[in-house]
Amino acid sequence: MSQQIFVNLPVRDLQKSIAFFTQLGFSFNPQFTDDTGTCMIVGENIFVMLLTEAKFRTFSPNDICDARKATEVLVCLSMESRARVDEMVNAAVLAGGNTYKPPMDLGFMYGHGFQDLDGHVWELAYMDMAALQASQ
Repeated sequence: MSQQIFVNLPVRDLQKSIAFFTQLGFSFNPQFTDDTGTCMIVGENIFVMLLTEAKFRTFSPNDICDARKATEVLVCLSMESRARVDEMVNAAVLAGGNTYKPPMDLGFMYGHGFQDLDGHVWELAYMDMAALQASQ
């Protein structure tokens, strides 16, 4: 069995979060979805558990931080193109999220990001390996 990653994030309103991420093109595993959480499929072995704050508290020994005021994690996803980075950021803003800084263009790497409805930071990055090798 290959290794998998499950990022767990607390959300204030599960249904609004599901609607938000659905607008960004993500799908959810109904087998691991109920009134307290859902399993968002990011990739073949990458999942994000969106959990109500009450459910999240059952797993964490610490208080839940307000991600709109403090950053507890940066989730970075690789994307297949610069255009896809921009598409997802635009979709996030249209769905109610926001950007927190301008895009970053290093030539070989392009990135931009958004904050979701709960303030969690999602960074999106495209790396042009040919441009990287040419710059070295």
